Amino acid sequence: MSTGKRQKMAESALDQLKKYTVVVADTGDFNAIDEYKPQDATTNPSLILAAAQMKDYQHLVNDAIEFGKAKGGSEDEQLTNIVDKLFVLFGVEILKKIPGRVSTEVDARLSFDTEGMIQRARTLIKLYEEAGIDKERILIKLSSTWEGIQAGKILEKEHGIHCNMTLLFSFAQAVACAEAGVTLISPFVGRILDWHVANSGKTKYDPSEDPGVQSVTAIYNYYKKFGYKTIVMGASFRNIGEIKALAGCDYLTISPKLLGELSKDDSKLTPKLSIEEAQKQDLAKIQLDEKCFRWLHNDDQMAVEKLSDGIRKFAADSIKLEKMIAERLGSCNSKNGN
Repeated sequence: MSTGKRQKMAESALDQLKKYTVVVADTGDFNAIDEYKPQDATTNPSLILAAAQMKDYQHLVNDAIEFGKAKGGSEDEQLTNIVDKLFVLFGVEILKKIPGRVSTEVDARLSFDTEGMIQRARTLIKLYEEAGIDKERILIKLSSTWEGIQAGKILEKEHGIHCNMTLLFSFAQAVACAEAGVTLISPFVGRILDWHVANSGKTKYDPSEDPGVQSVTAIYNYYKKFGYKTIVMGASFRNIGEIKALAGCDYLTISPKLLGELSKDDSKLTPKLSIEEAQKQDLAKIQLDEKCFRWLHNDDQMAVEKLSDGIRKFAADSIKLEKMIAERLGSCNSKNGN
């Protein structure tokens, strides 16, 4: 058999990974979802902003604008309605291409407003239901602030709305999310690495020594040791080494670029995380009230800085998206003589 034929028969790292871990596409680009066939998909304001500027998706932007205009209200109210509808329209299209669930994010500017996050989440779910999508196929993404975690707890227990807690960097955040009974958490592997590279003087890390990988491993082991049902979904990867080092994690959400690299890599992949190994760990259970949570989170400089930075960046991209839509809305109104 020729070398070429042997290579064609070799199983890709992506296909191997799918045996141990649920693979989620971290994108708003439908073409990438078609190509890599993930179970689930996640979006955020930055991804939607990028997708909304692509020629292929202008019809969704136009549909959202028409929806907002029909709803009426002040310009700010119209913008809010248009953005919510746009997020849902992208989600609906993504759900046509995957068997699982899509994550849709609540505006990061509500990160410290528990009631505001609850109301926005319920609005998004209502829009999905009006589009014929059952809420079981939706994960609402909330910032992992104390207020966000409480919003997740209420949405899960009182409204049956599944939540994905994002911008998660500290062990305190992970413990509080598990105690709140949320469906899923998204610890940000790559952003943790970014901080350590910028602050430690060390520019390269072996995957097993990567601070982001170590953070997710610790969270996974804690959850499995104490029987928490919350799903651990590693996110924000910088390289496929990090991904391979977390094979066996419940879920991993991966960008199209790295999905492409994994699909071309035929090296042997073995699971690094497992429930059996986690349950052998000698760990102490932590009890967190708000005061304890705030102290433990505050004691982690990296987590404090990356959480606030992440909220600011998502908020900035939400503002850019609103500005783009406002310009389009103004243009439409001018054409209609309004």
